[in-house]
Amino acid sequence: MAEKNVSATLTIAVPAGTVFAVLADPATHAAIDGTGWVREPVDRALLTEVGQLFRMDMYYATGYRVVNKVHVLEPPRVVGWFTGQEKEDGELEFGGWTWRYDLTPLGPSGTEVTLTYDWAAVPQFIRDRGIRFPPFSPDHLVNSLHHLAELAEASRLAAGSQ
Repeated sequence: MAEKNVSATLTIAVPAGTVFAVLADPATHAAIDGTGWVREPVDRALLTEVGQLFRMDMYYATGYRVVNKVHVLEPPRVVGWFTGQEKEDGELEFGGWTWRYDLTPLGPSGTEVTLTYDWAAVPQFIRDRGIRFPPFSPDHLVNSLHHLAELAEASRLAAGSQ
């Protein structure tokens, strides 16, 4: 595959701030993902700054843990992170792939969300391990955006009933 990233876009009938709040909460990431790979957040703090680390328990044939590092955070428009692992000596190693959500407000009650998975910076030694990029089917990003829309709508409704 010559491409180095994949993306999908969906318009959500929820304000950008509400969508961003869902994305900034690691506790929602398993539901957004929807594959069963992303499990529980180890670090439950909301994403608030560039450089912040948050770990997630994962499962794909076996359980493992990833560490994510926020590399872009501009509420309520952009959030993105590098994904990697913590080695036995405690050193962090990032694989070169990123997740990024770009939010474009469409007035007071709508947001266009673009989700991008980018693997352009994956070094050759990781590619030599036989990892396929992207490691999911093309419809995964669209499905994730639909899950995000459901969570954002539920959050908007819950906030409106308070």
